[in-house]
Order: sequence, then C-alpha cells, then structure tokens
Amino acid sequence: MSQTSIALSRTALSWKLVPAGLLSASGVLLFGVGSDPAGYAVLALSLLTAAMIDRELLRHLALIAAGLVIISVVPLNADLSIQHMILMGGALTLAVLVPWLVSRFVYREEIIKFPVNTGRKWPLTAKLYLIGVVALGYFILPVYLISTGVYQNWPDASDPTIFWRLFLGVNSVGIWDELFFICTTFTLLRRHFPDWLANILQAVVFSSFLWEIGYQAWGPLLTFPFALLQGYTFKLTKSLTYVVSVHLIFDFVLFLVLVHAHNPDWLPIFLY
Repeated sequence: MSQTSIALSRTALSWKLVPAGLLSASGVLLFGVGSDPAGYAVLALSLLTAAMIDRELLRHLALIAAGLVIISVVPLNADLSIQHMILMGGALTLAVLVPWLVSRFVYREEIIKFPVNTGRKWPLTAKLYLIGVVALGYFILPVYLISTGVYQNWPDASDPTIFWRLFLGVNSVGIWDELFFICTTFTLLRRHFPDWLANILQAVVFSSFLWEIGYQAWGPLLTFPFALLQGYTFKLTKSLTYVVSVHLIFDFVLFLVLVHAHNPDWLPIFLY
C-alpha cells in the first residue's frame, strides 16, 4: 500500500474503529478487570468484526491479539521467585516475538520495527525532558505509592537477592512495555487511524496492563497520561532508545521509592 493510500485510510470516524475499540476493551477486561472469559469473547468479536470490515486491519489486530493472549495466560504480578520470573519473562518475550515474526516472515511486511541506532542526536529539549521525568517521578511517585499503600503490590527489597531481582524485574518490564505497546501495538494501529486515535487505543491497553502489574488505586490517572506521552514521544523521535530511556529513568525513581516505602529509614529523600 502506498503512503498516499495509507494516509487516506487513516480516518477517525470509520467502521474500523469498532473492532479496534473492541480490542482495547478486551485489554481492560483481561488486565484491568481480570475477567478472562469476557476478555477473550470481546477479543474474538474484535477479530470477527475486523474480518467483515477490512482484511488488512484483521491481520494487524490479530498480531496485537496474539500478544495479548500470550501475556494473559501467566499471572502478571511482582512474584520474584525464579520460576515466576522465567515464566513471565518467557511469555513477555513471546508476546513481542510472535507478532514481529508473523508480520515479517508471513505477512512480508516491515511495519514493526525497533529503531535503536537511529543516527540522530537528541536535541536539547529531549535531554531536558529526561531531567523533567526525574522531577515528575520524584514528586508524584512517593505520594501515589505510599499514600495509597499500592507499594505493597511489590515485595520488600530489604533482602539483597530480592533487591536485585526487583531492580531487574522493574526495568525488564519497562523495556517490554515499549517493545509491545509502542513499537508493536501503536505502530500497527497507526496504519489505520490518525496518530492521536491510535495513541489513545494503545494507551487504554497499556494502562490496563500496568493496573494488573500493580499500579492500582488512582494509578490510571498516572499511567494513562504516561502511555499517551510515550506514544507521542515515539512519534516525534522515532527512537526506541529514547522512549526506553524515558521509561527506565522513571522506573529507576519508582524502584527507589519502593525500597524507601518498605524501609522508611532507607533513602529518606522523598517528600510525601
């Protein structure tokens, strides 16, 4: 499909929005509500309606759906046992690999890409934004995690082994978020919808996943805007490296807050 044809097909108000909206709703049911039967039913309905509306849309929604199904079959929590980390890590890896492999070698498309070495230097505004991310995390995360008690969704890292497993887990999931929700989900949806609408659709699923991971209480008021900002940032920079850097910086502050929340005498540097 030519770039002109793609641009003409990227309209907000079309029947394509029905299956895409259902797919986002299935993410809410699977991860936000925790209702697998309803989530799978809505996901199947999404693909069925896509088959009746647009075959290319069906192919692309099927790739996203495959990833959602894969990650829905394992418990998404902060269990840091070796067995669970291997199980969850394997599922998250497959959720990224399967859509990419099918897109690249079955569909013969090169839509899903993971641009690391773009050759572009980060402008001053991009560097300043990274500093802003640190500031936002410092002022927001302690208030959110500690005042709501949500920090208890993550284990106490006072044990050295748990400390390093928590550090690895938080950062690994952060990287995966960008690989699946931004480089895969957002990128595929952009083929069919305006960027702003594709971003909203991916952010719904992104924030639903983070809810099950542990960002509960009023967490969506934090995670949904974050997901939108990550999609918008990727659109501007076209760089996986940059959006991962943003995410890992934010998650590093998250990690420090979690350590402090469980052990108030450690890192008494936060305001809340």
